[in-house]
Amino acid sequence: MRTEVDIPLIGVVGPCTAGKTTLIQGLKTIGITARHIAQEHSFVPTMWQKITNPDVLIFLDVSYPESLKRRKINWNEAEYLEQRRRLAHALAHADYYIHTDSLTPTVILEQVLAFLENHYPALRLQK
Repeated sequence: MRTEVDIPLIGVVGPCTAGKTTLIQGLKTIGITARHIAQEHSFVPTMWQKITNPDVLIFLDVSYPESLKRRKINWNEAEYLEQRRRLAHALAHADYYIHTDSLTPTVILEQVLAFLENHYPALRLQK
């Protein structure tokens, strides 16, 4: 069972190519565990709560044009918009939101760490 001084359970959601995997890897390198919640692929709007129910939900966002630049992904705008629809509940309940189009992975990680340290001071002791 987690206590107040423990590291919070962090969930990361967002459409494909938003940077979820990269952020989670960055957090892992400094000892913070975060879970990718594949909400964008689920028809159950509350899956993020049922499977992980994180203490902190981080929503990484990306525009459709930028998603096409980041990775060769075989999808069209309608499929992107469907992912956005599936993510609506998570977005409405997100603790922290970042639109990643113009940000580097380092900047995204720094912003998330600043948010977490501000809300969970015990994290400062973990680094």
